[in-house]
Parts: sequence; structure tokens; C-alpha cells
Amino acid sequence: MADTVEVLVEGGKATPGQPLGPALGPLGVNIPKIVAEINNKTKAFNGMKVPVKIIIDSKTKDFEIKVGTPPTTSLITKELGIEKGSGSSKSVKVGNLTMDQVVKIAQMKADSLMGKDLKKQVLEIIGTCTSMGVTIEGKEPKAIRADILAGNYDQHFA
Repeated sequence: MADTVEVLVEGGKATPGQPLGPALGPLGVNIPKIVAEINNKTKAFNGMKVPVKIIIDSKTKDFEIKVGTPPTTSLITKELGIEKGSGSSKSVKVGNLTMDQVVKIAQMKADSLMGKDLKKQVLEIIGTCTSMGVTIEGKEPKAIRADILAGNYDQHFA
């Protein structure tokens, strides 16, 4: 029988204290080893809250760590260094991403996106940019979407 502990930790900065210590202590596992692995797996999300699931085999005390990803909007705001998206995305633009940044976000979210390949996953990220009031390469997201579908950015998906 496996025990499962689900927590929200700051990327790369988990500690044996709250919330991990009290949740893992009664299970008799090596908490520092688990914390080190969580920090290693979440360091790319530094400064963001990341959902983490720890699955522990109650007999052997072996564990598996599954790291979720922060919401796409959080990754975009972190990449832009802004607090939040635009309240009126059609008229107020809050930032501009490069195509490399969009690809980076798509790669971070790859496990939770529906797109079958990187190109389709990038299109999903661009959809979020539309609703947040974020431009890409200085253009409206819909224009970039058309450019991607026309093959103009294929070098980014190789």
C-alpha cells in the first residue's frame, strides 16, 4: 500500500519544516533525501509555488516524486517580471515575449498541455498570452499564431 502526500512548495526551496516535515514525519521516511530531490526537480520554478506529489511505499519506504507545473499565467508573468495580466487585454498590453521565451514556457508545461508536439503546445501558450494582454515578438498573438501555422517560426520547433 502506498501513502501519498500532496504539497505546494516554493520551487527549489523546499525545507524539512512546514508543510513537508509534519506530513512526512509519521511515515518514517528519509525527509532530507526527499527534500533534496524535490528541490532538484523544482529548481526551474524558482520563486513560484509548485504542486508536488510524493508517493511512498509504506513497506520499503521507497518514494517517487511527481512535480506539477505552475499555471501558464504564472510562468508568463514570471518570464515578463510583471505582477499580473491585463484587465482589458484588447486595449492594454502588459508585456512582450520573444518566441524563445514562449517555447521555454511550452517546454516547462509540456506534460500538462494537450498539443501533440511543441508547435501545437506553443499555440496553446499563445492563446493564454491573448487573454493576458501579452504580445509576442512585438505582434498580436493572433498574428503570431498565423505566422506559426504558415511555417514562419519552424526553426524554433526543430
